[in-house]
Amino acid sequence: MQMVLKKLKSLFAGTPNNPRVLTAPQNAGETILAPDRPFCAIGDVHGRIDLLDPLYRRIRAEYGADIPVIFLGDNVDRGPDTASVLEMIHDLARTDPSANISLMGNHETMMLEFIDDPAGQGARWLTFGGVETLQSYGIAVPARRPDAEDAMEAADRLESAMSAGLQDWLRGLPAVWSTGNVHCVHAAMDPAVPPDRQKPRVMINGHPEFLTRARSDGATVVHGHTVMAEAAIWEGRISLDTGAYYSGRLSAAHIDRDTCTFLS
Repeated sequence: MQMVLKKLKSLFAGTPNNPRVLTAPQNAGETILAPDRPFCAIGDVHGRIDLLDPLYRRIRAEYGADIPVIFLGDNVDRGPDTASVLEMIHDLARTDPSANISLMGNHETMMLEFIDDPAGQGARWLTFGGVETLQSYGIAVPARRPDAEDAMEAADRLESAMSAGLQDWLRGLPAVWSTGNVHCVHAAMDPAVPPDRQKPRVMINGHPEFLTRARSDGATVVHGHTVMAEAAIWEGRISLDTGAYYSGRLSAAHIDRDTCTFLS
């Protein structure tokens, strides 16, 4: 098993349009599921409102209006309709915040960095799916590489296009949601550090040993960020990013004590 897991390290690289896709080992080891209450989690949406809307409706129809639904972050970028995705999730969170929880992903972080520093550090967002997000708000981006003036103008227009309260809500997104021994994050947890001592940047951006080293504390981590061939439960991880923006497959899970049911 350790040899199989070590080989996963070589698969981390990839490009947005041609991501490396991981497959969980068949002998997946033990995963302990002991949440204090049942909940559902949805993987990386990446601007696919056409996939999110029917999946969310199915979750509510099958599991009820009160079950917590955790959006694992990276709801924005790459896909064609980030604006509608953000409006939907923001509206849900305002209507029933205890039943609709969205986590901070690295793409939300980059989007906010662009608003704060469009001509500097934030400019990288445009090469990681930010152009598609701007287009979803009706903001054109030059075909040539945008210069500092272009970027600052786009950032101003993005702020103006956002609905009231949306930016403040994005800035306040948590990095983790936990129940019992199950912890939902966008990207990863450090397998050598207890869940309550994790650094936000690790949970949002990832950790080099997350997929190659099993935890020894019985905690289970539900995550997105790393594209999988299929949603999977393996060695203390539940992996839900199935590359919705290019695969057309958005994955979710219903998690209860000793049970995990995948939906897509």
